[in-house]
Amino acid sequence: MIISADSAIFLFSLLLVAGVLTTKFSSRLGVPYLVLYVVVGMVMNKYLYYDNAALTQLFGILALIVILFEGGMQTKWQDVKPVIVPSASLATFGVLITTFTIGIFAKYVLDVSWLEAFLFGSIVGSTDAAAVFSVMGTQNIKRKLSSTLEAESGSNDPMAVFLTITFISLIQTPETAKVSSVILSFVLQMGLGLLIGLTMGKFTVWSINKINLDSSGLYPVLALGFAIFTYGSAAVLKGSGLLAVYVMAVYVGNSDLTFRHSIFRFNEGFAWMMQILMFILLGLLSFPTELVDIAWQGVLLAFLLVFIARPIGVFLTTIKMGFTFRDKIFLSWSGLKGAVPIVLATYPIVAGLDNSHVMFNIVFFVVFISALVQGSTISLLANKLGLSAGEKITSPHSLELISMGKTNSEIIEINIKEDFYMANKEIRDLDLPESCLITAVVRDTKVITPRGTTELLAGDILYVLTPKSQRKLIKKIFRQKDNTPLETASSS
Repeated sequence: MIISADSAIFLFSLLLVAGVLTTKFSSRLGVPYLVLYVVVGMVMNKYLYYDNAALTQLFGILALIVILFEGGMQTKWQDVKPVIVPSASLATFGVLITTFTIGIFAKYVLDVSWLEAFLFGSIVGSTDAAAVFSVMGTQNIKRKLSSTLEAESGSNDPMAVFLTITFISLIQTPETAKVSSVILSFVLQMGLGLLIGLTMGKFTVWSINKINLDSSGLYPVLALGFAIFTYGSAAVLKGSGLLAVYVMAVYVGNSDLTFRHSIFRFNEGFAWMMQILMFILLGLLSFPTELVDIAWQGVLLAFLLVFIARPIGVFLTTIKMGFTFRDKIFLSWSGLKGAVPIVLATYPIVAGLDNSHVMFNIVFFVVFISALVQGSTISLLANKLGLSAGEKITSPHSLELISMGKTNSEIIEINIKEDFYMANKEIRDLDLPESCLITAVVRDTKVITPRGTTELLAGDILYVLTPKSQRKLIKKIFRQKDNTPLETASSS
């Protein structure tokens, strides 16, 4: 059946609306929204035939770029820095161990060759950034654990992609298999990805802060353009594009950035849209008649991955890293699967491998069960293990100067901490420059109109109107930790 352009647009609008409404109902039903997205896709499957794996792969890569960029920008370096070693260990050796463990099971459950079994393991071996970010974002989990999970999920995709492509290559041309060349290729890909990510991160921050665009709405588009360019340049140079994007995003997100809130909000919304469409595509690509035939294998492998393969990877790669037994149980259970396995499952199909469609259908069960079983019980498990302090409380307020990009002023955000000199002082007692104006004070969930007698407390969020030329100076003044005279601070 040939679908007209108008019909395609109409169907696209239905998918988006259904996806957003599904998110609203998921919290009431107590079911992760990822599961409901897949259900929406399967319902649409009855009325719309879709089996284009190549297009899904292209869209999936773009979706991963957007999701990793948004997740990386939300990652706080001060939280991630202390857990670099365990998160890197989980993102590399953890994925490798999980891949081979579930691969051994797949060999006998699916009755395939060893290379095909390990290919399946590499497809489902990594955790999914979108799923983990969405779950961790609303939970007040022990900081070391949440930071480790977020850093792992954001950085383990390159390992999964590398293993998937490697095993496909070994299946197609087994005579080229050399351990030394595989290891060298991995080091080069990761090294180039890291280098390009850092370089593009610095260039992106410099460009956004220096370029005066005619509209503030162009800055988020520019930032996203740089993210896609980062992936493309790394991929062309045979580096890890996904690692480059994540590193670039973390650098940008932790830098002093013009129109910060606009960029964050735009990418947050865009990432949501890509998640919705990715999981709906999984539902569209899943044909119930094919799923029934391999249902028991899919369910069995999904549970073996959740209860055996992932825990083995976590426990072995976090030895002597300061995690308690309860911590490791939670890390094992929080290895959610999502968009990444869906994208990687298209690689064997595009490559024309035998059993590729069987693998894709098995991936359906893995993603569906992971989202349904793990996603719906993470909060309960965290509470049972004593690792949660309840739902994370975040301020619903944000403020930014929305005007033409050529204006010489902007509103910046300052978070007052306990060790800041200005904490517990009234605004009238502060020696601020005449060009600086405090426009709002956010305390807990309330917005306070600033007056001379308003006392600034630790935890307050200030919105300060200042000329762009004095942006760094104003931030330095507000963040003083002693009573150093203003002249000394301004001259530093």
